Amino acid sequence: MRIGIITQPLHANYGGLLQNYALQQILIRAGYEVETIDWEGKIGIRETLYRMKSYVLHAFLPNKYPQLRYQPTQKERETIQCNTNYFINKYINHTAVINSYEGFVKQAAIGKYNAYVVGSDQCWRPCYNPFISSMFLDFAQDKLVNRIAYAASFGTDSWEFTTRQTSICASLAKKFNLITVREDSGVMLCKEHLGVDAVHVLDPTMLLSKEDYIQLIEKEKEPKTNGALFNYILDPDTKKSAFIQKVAKAKGIKAFQVLPKCQAETRTKEDVKNNIEDCVFPCVTTWLRAFMDAEMTIVDSFHGMVFSIIFNKPFWVIGNVSRGMSRFTSLLKMFHLENRLLDENNLDDVDFLEPIDWAKVNCILENKRKFSKTLLLNKIK
Repeated sequence: MRIGIITQPLHANYGGLLQNYALQQILIRAGYEVETIDWEGKIGIRETLYRMKSYVLHAFLPNKYPQLRYQPTQKERETIQCNTNYFINKYINHTAVINSYEGFVKQAAIGKYNAYVVGSDQCWRPCYNPFISSMFLDFAQDKLVNRIAYAASFGTDSWEFTTRQTSICASLAKKFNLITVREDSGVMLCKEHLGVDAVHVLDPTMLLSKEDYIQLIEKEKEPKTNGALFNYILDPDTKKSAFIQKVAKAKGIKAFQVLPKCQAETRTKEDVKNNIEDCVFPCVTTWLRAFMDAEMTIVDSFHGMVFSIIFNKPFWVIGNVSRGMSRFTSLLKMFHLENRLLDENNLDDVDFLEPIDWAKVNCILENKRKFSKTLLLNKIK
């Protein structure tokens, strides 16, 4: 049986790449032939609004707001993403890049898929996805093909679809044989707006064990990390930096991160042209090794939280409202770890020594893993 996976584009997002890798591994181990249908969208609404806002702020307050981040050329992107592209090409089976609806239709004919699995990541968030109806398989002409959504995410607990998008996607959703979502709020969104039932399941990365990821790290001969307090912060600011240093000092350990020196959100044209090596994303297994070696983690990303749990590392999550809070609250509630979520505006009163009952967490994880995996594989047959 041939299965086509549709998720977010295969770029330099560590969590996005690893959730796709994990989903492929689960299906391959079950005996299926699997490939990810890779796509590249045009600039979406979120990016357009970000650019407009940045231009205006920089024009009026150039000292406070830096120039709009530079968009690298294709050749520069290949350099910046050389390590993540290495992982993609070695560990993820994927098609050539698609950039139109016609491309999806053509790939469906070429691929001859018996089933599609949509997910995971925020593939059902319109502002992140210019092909939102294609994420509901509008291009799949075969009426008999098995349609499954695994841990699809809306990214938020509010409805962001237009009236037209809702109508189209609701009709398409009713053709699915199984819909599962990554957040508990997604169950409600599916029922209220798409008119379909959905099941809350684990993110694909949590279907693999810690030992699976350690094998991957060892296969790439990833060297030991130089540090003990791993901070993975996608939206850095002075408050978060001060909190990280405060924790490092209180614990007597060294803070470190695994990100380009010039992060994508703030890099300039001069950064890319003059110091492109500072813009290169570290290897995926370097990022994984950081969780393996860390004594503690501080993160503001969903998958940073996920891998902290997988590797049983004491962690703190700084809420990231702009990227969606339901992603954090849903998973933390599942593991009874709501107290690990911090308000980015109140980082003063935190008990750094508060322990986590990992035996309890691992028991929940094993049960949820078994349930999620069984549900998926039973519907694939």
